[in-house]
Amino acid sequence: MSRRADFIAANRGLRAPMPGFVLLVRNREDGNSAMRLGITVTKKIGGAVVRNRMKRRFRALARDILPTAGFEGADHILIGRAGGVERDFAQLSAELSKALAKLRR
Repeated sequence: MSRRADFIAANRGLRAPMPGFVLLVRNREDGNSAMRLGITVTKKIGGAVVRNRMKRRFRALARDILPTAGFEGADHILIGRAGGVERDFAQLSAELSKALAKLRR
């Protein structure tokens, strides 16, 4: 996702804060069953190298977990938090699975 309006609309959806990130999920209700991913990492997190590393990690997480545990026809937004860069990848993966399970309830 790249349109600002999509990110703002997702802010009105479901929210699951975790130590390394915040997950937002919003059902688009447009009849399309495709899952979309948006990633946001602000300059408060660090410089360009740090932000890009975090975005790469989020994309890898999404590739592994969203196809099986994500919501069909929904926008998934990952917002990076300060502690997310230092966190172990397995720990981030467990947190994303936990966040999706929490929102599914």
